[in-house]
Amino acid sequence: MLFLNVIFMLWFHLVSAASTISRSNPYSLNSRSYTLGPKTDLVISNKVISPDGFARSVTLAGGTFPGPIITARKGEHFDINVVNRLTDNEMLLSTSVHWHGIRQNRTNYADGVSFVTQCPIAQNHSFLYSFEARNQAGTFWYHSHYSVQQCDGLRGGFIIYDPEDPLSYLYDVDDETTVITLADWYHTAAPVLGHIIGTNAFSILINGLGRYPGGPLSDLAVVSIEYGKRYRLRLIAMSCDPTFTFSIDNHNLTVIEADGELTQPLLVDSLQILAGQRYSVVLVANQPVDNYWIRALPNTPGLNNFNNNQNSAILRYNGAPVAEPTTNQTTGTNPLSESNLHAFINPGAPGIPEYGKADINLHLVVNINAGVYSVNGTPYIPPTVPALLQILSGAQHATDLLPTGSVYVLGANKVVELTMPAVAAAGPHPIHLHGHSFDVVQSAGSSSFNYVNPVRRDVVSNGLPGDQMVIRWVTDNSGPWFLHCHIDWHLDAGFAVIMAESPSDTQRHLGHIPHAWDELCPTYDSLTPAQIGAQNSYQEAQNMSTRLFPPVI
Repeated sequence: MLFLNVIFMLWFHLVSAASTISRSNPYSLNSRSYTLGPKTDLVISNKVISPDGFARSVTLAGGTFPGPIITARKGEHFDINVVNRLTDNEMLLSTSVHWHGIRQNRTNYADGVSFVTQCPIAQNHSFLYSFEARNQAGTFWYHSHYSVQQCDGLRGGFIIYDPEDPLSYLYDVDDETTVITLADWYHTAAPVLGHIIGTNAFSILINGLGRYPGGPLSDLAVVSIEYGKRYRLRLIAMSCDPTFTFSIDNHNLTVIEADGELTQPLLVDSLQILAGQRYSVVLVANQPVDNYWIRALPNTPGLNNFNNNQNSAILRYNGAPVAEPTTNQTTGTNPLSESNLHAFINPGAPGIPEYGKADINLHLVVNINAGVYSVNGTPYIPPTVPALLQILSGAQHATDLLPTGSVYVLGANKVVELTMPAVAAAGPHPIHLHGHSFDVVQSAGSSSFNYVNPVRRDVVSNGLPGDQMVIRWVTDNSGPWFLHCHIDWHLDAGFAVIMAESPSDTQRHLGHIPHAWDELCPTYDSLTPAQIGAQNSYQEAQNMSTRLFPPVI
């Protein structure tokens, strides 16, 4: 909730919006492709758009939703200058951008997490994120990591191509036209919704287009393919909340990547993908030339159906008529089970292959009370001084680091095993660890452990009541790293902790820190409430619901 996320913020009133008439013809994803290279400006601004036929002001990267795909080749250096040109004071006027899945080894200050690794970038200012991906390749994404701002639209794909991909023999086409984004969409500004317990999406967008219940037959995205070719589809769940069940009528999919880590190829006909997760799947265009439904069924109450072809996009073979499909969804007989996925490169979890035999064994219990989440009894409340700045200023121990009870100090080069039982409500919860990929030695829903060849990824489900998940990683990346639920509303309501890896080594590990990073906090701290933006959001929330978090005093 917003009072827990940035306690000194004042929020704003609801954006006025109106339903609009949609264009009559769907258009190809190819015509919507927009890519940037690894050295670029990324301008954050406000714009009125209507991706599901409902117009409202939103916060965008590069003026589009989703934002431009940032692409690079493995080994390239990134210099991404985030320029804040936000003007709509009914939404947040500062920002920060997180490069999800990039480990930021030696560049923790570029991780983009407000009040963990930096202060937000103020209006009319910019910050250069300069970092390397250090041998990483795969499907990533970027999004705002400032309060619930990403839910207002600041999200985009981030792809690192590997010219020597060992699985390239499985596919013929892999470019910006084969990136498929799945997102929830809201007709009310996020700071307003952040005050309301139990917020739900208004619609689902696939590649930035969709339909909402009762709305117009707005355009749907089209993915164009050619018969006989094999396509690497890069699926990105850039949602603020829903988990999706993804499938394509009459087509099987071969999973070859999970969250930037190659997997042994696995044939499925549907897969569950949680907020923040990514999969690469190979689709073989071997069906009759026609149109086929692409489906992303959310677990959102009121939206979990295909009425009026919502939650859908179109797979169109070259030569098929320009028309909506008439295919029917077949009952999945071979859905993805995470425990069947295995790391392709260097399989095996670190440490002694027995439960509880890691160097550091953590047990995090999450509870929820009146909408507020707590981890081992403590709701996460962002500190006013970023954790990294605290560490660089001399704080070394958990008792010295804020927020009290939410920082776990871990020794250097230790094997960590983290167990998290499922939360009693509002699951499954996608758990994301910054700064690392981890081995999932026990997947939610499975009673067995796998230390030999588990899947390696950076977002994992902690399942439904009765489940637990267990993950392992090595503390070889000094700095404070966020661990949190990737449902933004839950993170904002306290579902997070900070893993502070070897604080005594952080200064040496990071080396030079840009002067511009030092200037972020003095600039942000000098802002007036009007310059922060969103001053009347609580009052607007009161006009919408009685299920509200307590107001900021």
